Amino acid sequence: MDDVTKEAVLKRLSMVKGPDLESDLVSLGLVSDIFISDGRVIFSITVPAERAQELEPLRQAAERIVSEMPGVDKVMVALTAEKKPGSPSAAPAAAPVRPAPSAAQAGAVPPPMAGKGGPAAGGKSEKPGVPGVGAIIAVASGKGGVGKSTTAVNLALALKANGLRVGMLDADIYGPSLPRLLHLTGRPEPVSGRILKPLEGYGLKVMSMGFLVEEETPMIWRGPMVMSALTQMLREVAWGELDVLVVDMPPGTGDAQLTMAQQVPLAGAVIVSTPQDLALIDARKGLNMFRKVDVPVLGIVENMSYFLCPSCGERSDIFGHGGARAEAEKLGVPFLGEIPLHMEIRARSDAGTPVVVSDPDSPHARLYREVATKVWAEVERNRQDSAQAAPAIVFD
Repeated sequence: MDDVTKEAVLKRLSMVKGPDLESDLVSLGLVSDIFISDGRVIFSITVPAERAQELEPLRQAAERIVSEMPGVDKVMVALTAEKKPGSPSAAPAAAPVRPAPSAAQAGAVPPPMAGKGGPAAGGKSEKPGVPGVGAIIAVASGKGGVGKSTTAVNLALALKANGLRVGMLDADIYGPSLPRLLHLTGRPEPVSGRILKPLEGYGLKVMSMGFLVEEETPMIWRGPMVMSALTQMLREVAWGELDVLVVDMPPGTGDAQLTMAQQVPLAGAVIVSTPQDLALIDARKGLNMFRKVDVPVLGIVENMSYFLCPSCGERSDIFGHGGARAEAEKLGVPFLGEIPLHMEIRARSDAGTPVVVSDPDSPHARLYREVATKVWAEVERNRQDSAQAAPAIVFD
């Protein structure tokens, strides 16, 4: 395979006329930092916000000309619209990142992205759902290092163990964890046009940026690129028929969280925190963010709640204990359960064999299944409440 360099990509892009139809994209300074990994080329093009839709053919031209380069397998391009100071407050639009189709696929028409309409937990939103997906649950934390991804994986597997059809989306673009936690390797294959087939692990359908780039490759992306990549992984994947899609969110309250809240009707969010005060402060921020964007909070999980010595059986509250339960009561949201700090949970997660599937009869697996039962009960309760609250329209 020929080596692909940034200089070579820029040289090709200099053949594409910019929005003024006189100068080229490169001389106008519209091309972002170019990311190259394993035959994949990723970049964005900055255009005026008011012309974003009009200039979609420009994005396609840039995508096509780079895809023709020797050594290039896939091209992902985002059309980034920036709002000028003083312009209307509508959010800038970013066109979805799309892999360039092969010659055989060039004429294929992707299926429509509109789904089931209103959210699973309510009918107020007009945000389109994901076709075939009954509910979307975000697993979030206010800060890193609280075991959110391990909790998300075991929650998804517990929902499956409880009889549901489950998928997982790794929304952490900068630090994807699902490939390692589920012991998955390989590349998603195209199904038709731009639609990709998710990988499968332990009966879960899974999509992650970790399948598209090497594990040690840093993702140095600005917000619009993150939002575009998330949109593609969410809407251009053949999820099939799922009862629930569990989304492992990155820590904090940034672009990924807002993208998910604005792009799809989330059935709710699960907040993961450790018991200590510092983690609870950040968990409170995450919870309030979801509330502000009208996403139901399904409850709080207290992870690393306590430590049981494997030798003597003595219990130690290393990070304190009960802080998340008290916070849940204070904020008026359900408390979903306590997960201990235990070597077995950590070791099995690192090995890519989560405890819910590798030791399903263990006390730890039982705790995750109990959390999953409470989470799904909250989703169903929100659905019922929404249905009962819907106004009756009577024609006399």
